[in-house]
Amino acid sequence: MIVAIAKEGNEVAKHFGHCQGFEVLRLENGLVGDFHFVENPGHRPGYLPIFLKEQGVEVIISGGMGASAQEMFRRSGIDVVVGAEGEILEVINKYVQGELESSEEICEEHMHAGEHHHDK
Repeated sequence: MIVAIAKEGNEVAKHFGHCQGFEVLRLENGLVGDFHFVENPGHRPGYLPIFLKEQGVEVIISGGMGASAQEMFRRSGIDVVVGAEGEILEVINKYVQGELESSEEICEEHMHAGEHHHDK
């Protein structure tokens, strides 16, 4: 399974579309392998689900994500985990151990067009 985590520095990004990039890793039999960084190619509506699918991603983990983006990922066959926070390695460990659950929250930034509620 290939997992992408929206990343800002060493932390999970608060919003996947505005992240620095994605930490992409392969999980096999509960072990992490093939760990690499993929730069964010730019936030354009509908593009990131296609881009990450082309990278083989099956799960996206992020702090926040709008409802339409979540739906686009799901239609692309990519599972969505939102509400994650903290240091990347800790989040990976939680996910591998089955302790990371999606909050199912919708990013407020996309509920109120033109308004930004995330700190950068």
